[in-house]
Amino acid sequence: MDTAEVILSVLVVVIIIVSLLSNVLVLICFLYNPEIRRQVPGLFNLNLTFCNLLLTVANMPLTLVGLLSRAQPGGDSFCQIAGFLETFLSTNSMLSMAALSIDRWIAVVFPLRYHSRMRHKDAALVLGYTWAHSMSFSTVAACLSWVGYHRLYASCTMSNPRDSSRTQFIVFTVFFHSFTFLLSFIVLCFTYLKVLKVARFHCKRIDVITMQTLVLLVDIHPSVRQRCLEEQKRRRQRATRKISTFIGTFMLCFAPYVITR
Repeated sequence: MDTAEVILSVLVVVIIIVSLLSNVLVLICFLYNPEIRRQVPGLFNLNLTFCNLLLTVANMPLTLVGLLSRAQPGGDSFCQIAGFLETFLSTNSMLSMAALSIDRWIAVVFPLRYHSRMRHKDAALVLGYTWAHSMSFSTVAACLSWVGYHRLYASCTMSNPRDSSRTQFIVFTVFFHSFTFLLSFIVLCFTYLKVLKVARFHCKRIDVITMQTLVLLVDIHPSVRQRCLEEQKRRRQRATRKISTFIGTFMLCFAPYVITR
């Protein structure tokens, strides 16, 4: 193994450990906190956590084996099953994050109607769609033998080794990622921009009340006034930073996978 392969293998091991610890912690919080279990977003978080855990346990160790051995891990049938799971779980994770953003949009933009619009029954229907969406594309790819071991990725994933169906595979791949990654990204941007708009509106209202209070308090110490103004600035930046972090995390996690495929 050369230096690059050693570094990549170590990186995969680190990612496996971090993914296991973080997702197990989320699962523990869900199991031992009844308040989280009562909330509708808990279902989306639970689905996302299970997808990430299964990817970590079922797919990433096979990628590590492929890196170390430079060969396909297991037989063709085993690799096809692993590739099917990788496609299904990755798709389900993307759609789960989109579902979480829709839930937050309804909660922030329509707070008075949230409990009537987003119930556990509604969340189950949304999750049913994510499973049906993920299952349909993964099944089509598996039936057309478009999942298997790829040396470049060192893993069992969606690929097409045959030149005869190259055009069909390209069309399927573009269609698949457009209705999965791109659709999820558009939903994330739309919903969180609406959330950011509401957050900035409330920040402006709070700022007006704060400034009126500062004007009335003529004897207030300059340092206290300065701290209030600084808190106003931090409050305006906080919502933008959180939303940017969430969308940026989505892009960081899934864009490399989509681009390489």
